[in-house]
Amino acid sequence: MEKKKYNISVEATLEVIGGKWKCVILCHLTHGKKRTSELKRLMPNITQKMLTQQLRELEEDGVINRIVHNQIPPKVEYELSEYGRSLEGILNALCAWGDQHLTKIYGDKSTVLEDNVLNN
Repeated sequence: MEKKKYNISVEATLEVIGGKWKCVILCHLTHGKKRTSELKRLMPNITQKMLTQQLRELEEDGVINRIVHNQIPPKVEYELSEYGRSLEGILNALCAWGDQHLTKIYGDKSTVLEDNVLNN
């Protein structure tokens, strides 16, 4: 594998968790294992193709584990890996900053947040 050069370390972080959906997926997985269908239900605006792609990339980076249960019909679950758990502080900080930002911009953040288990 050819070594990539980074300008600053945050680039490496964003390469793994950057984009619109990866942090959302990771936040949901901090609350336990989820099947693909559960994640899709929790994130109705993500396409199935994008969800699958993001899950594959997170698995490739070692941040999540894909657990395949040998049964019929097949059952696949995703969970944070031990390495992925090291991101919980970052994810919590992003959520806290987002809460403050929404309150600053909109006052009552509940008027702009979806009804979602992570927003309770």
